[in-house]
Amino acid sequence: MSEEKKSGETKKEGAEQADNGKLAAILAYLLVGIIWFFADEKLKKNEFAKFHVKQALVLLIVSVGGSIILGFIPILGWIILPFFSIASFAFCVLGIINAAQNEKKELPFIGTYAKKLKF
Repeated sequence: MSEEKKSGETKKEGAEQADNGKLAAILAYLLVGIIWFFADEKLKKNEFAKFHVKQALVLLIVSVGGSIILGFIPILGWIILPFFSIASFAFCVLGIINAAQNEKKELPFIGTYAKKLKF
């Protein structure tokens, strides 16, 4: 009977870890999940969460860096900046949808750079 309890507890822990990984993957695109990922040791072992955190981190860097650069370019940069912001938001929404559907799809343009991150 104790073996049944142990296997039940293991399944429960596995389901909880999967739920935490999925939640962290979704929240990664809102910055909260990135912070949570680096703070929780158990979450660092979750490959699904790691995949989406890497993508979200690259998306964050590109969004912030691109906005700063475009903000300093007079007229042309100021015209492009709103479209760049909309594209960044669309990638964020696409990443959230992929994470919510338990899919490990790469974001366009960003996914190749996210693969190169090591952590």
